[in-house]
Amino acid sequence: MTDYGYVHRVKAGAPGNPIFFVFHGTGGDERQFFDFGGDLLADATIVSPRGDVSEHGAARFFRRTAEGVYDMTDLARATTKMAEFVARLSAEHEASDVIGLGFSNGANILANLLIETSLFNKAILLHPLIPFKPKDNPALVGRQILITAGQRDPICPAPLTQALADYFAAQKAVVDMEWHTGGHDIRPNEIEAIKRFLG
Repeated sequence: MTDYGYVHRVKAGAPGNPIFFVFHGTGGDERQFFDFGGDLLADATIVSPRGDVSEHGAARFFRRTAEGVYDMTDLARATTKMAEFVARLSAEHEASDVIGLGFSNGANILANLLIETSLFNKAILLHPLIPFKPKDNPALVGRQILITAGQRDPICPAPLTQALADYFAAQKAVVDMEWHTGGHDIRPNEIEAIKRFLG
């Protein structure tokens, strides 16, 4: 599908059920987490957009100028555009809850949506990297957030992951953390943590 501003896939649930947005990592696409989202929340509407930025042929949700260095103007553009996409589809499907899951670059656009908006009731951030100081957002009070990460992740350093968790906690969100001893890979304990979080 190419309407709504993003190429995306949708599996519609019944009105009044949750809507579950899943965001791929760099080089992924709308297929990366689509089936996984449906396995996690069988009754939800599943929406998986493809990032609209190409980095040497790899799809992303916003531009960067180097590893870990974001184009902040493009991040603002992408956040506004994605917020409109999320709000429109959530309203059309009459969603009871709005839930997000993102990995790597997908986690970063989801994290910035949390920082800038009040759209998501729950969010799962797999290996996020927010290399700047986020602004306060009173809408985060009581929001449920799960962050998973690798202690030796070369792309998303553990201290920055912890700083993001501390930020959300300071905003009075309900934050769960799940670590593993590896790097930028998703491991079974993360999957189990996601299932507990959504269960």
